Amino acid sequence: MIYFVPEAVRRYADLGLKGRAGYFASRGAPLGRASAELIIGTFYNFCPALVRQALPSAWEVVTPEQMLAARFDAASEALRRAGIHELDGLDEIVGLTRRAALAACEHPQGRPLFAAHAALPWPGEPVQQLWHAQTLLREFRGDGHIAALLSEGIDGLEALVLHGASGEVPSVVLRVSRAWPEEEWAAAVERLRTRGLLDGEALSAEGKALRQHIEDRTDALAVPAYAALGEDGCERLAELARPFGSAVVDSGLLNQEAFRKLLSE
Repeated sequence: MIYFVPEAVRRYADLGLKGRAGYFASRGAPLGRASAELIIGTFYNFCPALVRQALPSAWEVVTPEQMLAARFDAASEALRRAGIHELDGLDEIVGLTRRAALAACEHPQGRPLFAAHAALPWPGEPVQQLWHAQTLLREFRGDGHIAALLSEGIDGLEALVLHGASGEVPSVVLRVSRAWPEEEWAAAVERLRTRGLLDGEALSAEGKALRQHIEDRTDALAVPAYAALGEDGCERLAELARPFGSAVVDSGLLNQEAFRKLLSE
């Protein structure tokens, strides 16, 4: 939700960053004054030209420390707007997610973006602790997903094309949000057709099988985090998480209009 909420957009703008520069600088801030190349490598699926427009020039305006503080404050403000701090089970869900995140922190090897986040100090406030734990778990899985894509010879742009071909998200949204030129997108489509992974604009049977394999492999790579909870703990976490997730959705924290506004800047 941190990529959609106006609280984040406003705080980054107050520091002098607008649009996608705020996104790259805020998510990349745990890496320090990250170069464009480092963000291209760790974020994986954004057009390099877009990243180079934002970095390293953003670090002439703000420091990583300022961006980290703004991101935490924005997340806390938005989640409180959703009423997360008033829901039953907050302490328990914080405990479970933190246990899983700390277990993930024992496996930082080969997960650079996760490892950078894992080095950050834990906040003291429960809502921020929950958000930090979930961020760690997200980046832990994300780095594993990139490893799975690399092992199958799927680059960042091709991963977007396959996602669009699945029908889950319109291809144009994926292309525009990551700023890929139409000709480069078309070239990736042709490469995937040549490999037999696309049938026209849709996934072929082989493409569906590969995509499912990548998702299954990604899930398997995320297991070390959740194994610490055991099956009962994971079931309890899933049970507790439902009203928290519903509160985020019902409060409009995944506001697509805000996202479209961000992309237009």
